[in-house]
Amino acid sequence: MRRFIKLFLATALLCTANAIKAQELKARVVINHSQVSDTKTDVFDALEKKMTDFLNEHAWTEIKFRENEKIQCNFHLTVNKYSSSEHTFECTLLMTASRPVWGSSYTTTSYAVRDGQFNFTFQEADQLEFNPTNIDNNLVALMAYYAYVIIGMDLDTMAPKGGTEVLQMAEDIVSAGQSLDFPGWKAFDDSKNRFGLLNDYMDGSMECMRQFRYDYHRKGLDQMAETPEDARKAIAESLELLDEAHHAKNMSQVAQLFTEYKRDELVNILSKATKEEKERAYDILFAIDASQNETWQKIKK
Repeated sequence: MRRFIKLFLATALLCTANAIKAQELKARVVINHSQVSDTKTDVFDALEKKMTDFLNEHAWTEIKFRENEKIQCNFHLTVNKYSSSEHTFECTLLMTASRPVWGSSYTTTSYAVRDGQFNFTFQEADQLEFNPTNIDNNLVALMAYYAYVIIGMDLDTMAPKGGTEVLQMAEDIVSAGQSLDFPGWKAFDDSKNRFGLLNDYMDGSMECMRQFRYDYHRKGLDQMAETPEDARKAIAESLELLDEAHHAKNMSQVAQLFTEYKRDELVNILSKATKEEKERAYDILFAIDASQNETWQKIKK
């Protein structure tokens, strides 16, 4: 009996330790290869499984995440070109990460992006291993970059600039990516590539954007269940910081990207604001992305 109790306690302690030390991500990877003619699907199945395991089983930071605190994220990969002889993939990634809103069953998108240069080489037997001091595999670099960005962006919604250290790790991946012969890592190639978006977001002149993300989520969304009117007011007021960020670097795509993945949520919240708040919100959002005018008009109705 005493032996059973000791075994039970040891098992309970091990389970508790594992729960506290659980990795940060709960990623789902889906690979769409319908556009390529190769009839053998084993390589795509292997890629999907290895990407999923790599993202979910690696401890990216020293932060302790419990199982129910893991960041939900989806990696939807469309294979545009594939060479079975050269083992090369040219893909488009749609990545979405979300976080729960406190006091409710609602989840909100914390970050989303489309990466049209998600290119790499991969064979079924490849072992994906991450060594931050020696990154020579572009698929590993891509996944490490997005893992750090997802975690850093999530932390920025929890505390003012809370994701700084993790986002700096993503910057290190970008620096390492400069030596890899793949697109998306280079400065000035594209303002919406991996370098451009992260570099702009971490620029000192864009601290208002990071403060905005915190105010919008913690002072706004997370208070919605208890004080909806105050929360809506906080979100409307936080848009001034988004406007400031847009003007601080008006060629940057960071502010516009936020409005793209938060579009429906913004309309739903701000359409219930006061007349003055609606007018101001419309002016800010229209200035950031005039192509969505039909959507922003719904705020004023």
